[in-house]
Amino acid sequence: MPPETVTKPRVKVKPKTERPKLHKVILVNDDFTPREFVVMVLRGEFKLTDDQAYRVMITAHQKGVCVVSVYPKDVAETKAARATDAGKAAGFPLMFTTEPET
Repeated sequence: MPPETVTKPRVKVKPKTERPKLHKVILVNDDFTPREFVVMVLRGEFKLTDDQAYRVMITAHQKGVCVVSVYPKDVAETKAARATDAGKAAGFPLMFTTEPET
């Protein structure tokens, strides 16, 4: 009789890679930037539909702020800066900020 062979499964240890922390892009309400301009920026920079952009704008208007979208940190910061700069270029105090998602 052949000797009994005992096989042990090999255990591969996969290092767990953490997903990058996501950041929220937040629209901050102001009483000077025209609603149509805010909607245009939301559509252009964040690729929102007319309806989505209008809802975000109205929510920010009513509550003071509204989360526009969530991205990895570098993307969120870039989009927020570009959207804020679009307002500045047009002479409006339009402002977008970012904060880590909890």
